Amino acid sequence: MHSRVHSLIHSQVHSRVQSRLPSLSVPKRTESEILIPVVPDEVLLNSNLIQHLALNAKDAALLYGVLMRTKEDPNSSETINYAPFTLFPSPVPTSLFNQAFEVQQDFNLLVDKISMDSEFLKNSLASTAEADEFTARLFNIYTQVLDEGIAQSITLGVNRSDYMFDKRPKLTATLKQVEINTIAASFAGLAARVPEVHRHVMNVWGKPDEAAKILSNKAVKGICKGIARAWHLYGSPDAVVLFLVEKISRNIFDQRCLEMELWKKNVQVIRRQMYEIYQRGTLDDNKKLFVDGIEVAVAYFRTGYSPDDYTCDECWIARLMIERSMAIKCPNIATHLVGTKKIQQELVREGVLEKFLPDDPAAVERIRETFVGLYSIDEGPDGDEIIAKALADPESYVLKPQREGGGNNIFGEELRQVLGGIKDKALRSAFILMDRIKPQVVKNYLLQSGAAVKLSECVVELGVFGVYIRNCNRLSMNLSAGHLLRTKRTEFADGGVAAGVAVLDTPYLI
Repeated sequence: MHSRVHSLIHSQVHSRVQSRLPSLSVPKRTESEILIPVVPDEVLLNSNLIQHLALNAKDAALLYGVLMRTKEDPNSSETINYAPFTLFPSPVPTSLFNQAFEVQQDFNLLVDKISMDSEFLKNSLASTAEADEFTARLFNIYTQVLDEGIAQSITLGVNRSDYMFDKRPKLTATLKQVEINTIAASFAGLAARVPEVHRHVMNVWGKPDEAAKILSNKAVKGICKGIARAWHLYGSPDAVVLFLVEKISRNIFDQRCLEMELWKKNVQVIRRQMYEIYQRGTLDDNKKLFVDGIEVAVAYFRTGYSPDDYTCDECWIARLMIERSMAIKCPNIATHLVGTKKIQQELVREGVLEKFLPDDPAAVERIRETFVGLYSIDEGPDGDEIIAKALADPESYVLKPQREGGGNNIFGEELRQVLGGIKDKALRSAFILMDRIKPQVVKNYLLQSGAAVKLSECVVELGVFGVYIRNCNRLSMNLSAGHLLRTKRTEFADGGVAAGVAVLDTPYLI
């Protein structure tokens, strides 16, 4: 078997140049243009200016807290560096940005509705669970909790729906969904701090009017509003919010942004790894969850989305303990399963959206407008047909396994090799195929620690955070909570910030 398949399943300068700088002007979009550069080419090629701005940008990132721990010492804050980010904000069409925010509340409602439909989840994930051990273990926890009876009627969701701006088949860009993340949706904390860095860069460049147009990002406040509300609904002032975190925590400062905001609201936070829940967690007779003797009101997962997060069977026991408890889970196991690629593919089928949103055809249309083609490759004639198409034209498709976290998707010639290796095996049910989005290319400088500052051709990906709370059968909160813009060089087909491929960015609306 192809090895990839196997692993997937398991100041002076400033004064000199200032007088020569062209004015930043963003012309009106035309039908033949998709993304208009924020920064003119003559500025992008001005090496003295770029070096000056990059130095200022890096210092600003450190001052404003756009931080990560180092690869060399990932569990210590004695040595830190700036998180990777773009030198300039990237252009984003205003209409598409607004569209992403408007549809997020629809997606929140849809995710919640699906999470309550056990038959749909069971039928949709049956073939995937047979082919993919990780999905099977999650699904086993789900069915056990269902059989016992769900202890907690309050649900907290923190999602992030990710999009690219597709230039096919029209001349103007359209908003197309890459995926929706229902567990451990990250980088709200750092993304909320990047706008200040870009405002500083624009001011140093001598563009204060443009600096003032850069949007603030309220993602941290929006997410923490939801977590704090859930904590309050739990009804025990001495209980805490538990952050479930990974063993290696390079991205701890992104999480700390949320923690500090919760502490400001007088909500206590503790951090524990999954194995520590097994070691020191208990359920009392009322299924209240205690860790080190502390009652847990909300269990907020920043880990648990990858097989690598479950290093031993005891981690799975801990996950089951949490799911069986009275703690409000973010997400609960059902919502976690809604985020699988297989469910994303099922939603494209005719009539499925109408099934979950029967009284809101406008929401159905808003959601459907963001979809690209997603295809099951389960065994059978339909799966065989789409596999044949992908093998004949691999550049038009993306092969997606049931994995989160970036860096798992398969493209191009590798897609042909992997798909050819699994097309006659039941293992193929662990994947779906998706039409490949063709985004517009923009130019920018990506600032990454230890890397040379060089001009790159890039693509951007916009994420919108959504927060909702359901108390019994009624949504008491449904918010579009903030955004995340990430940018990567065109030579990288896949991978996120944590994977070292993408960098943080800020939208400059055009």
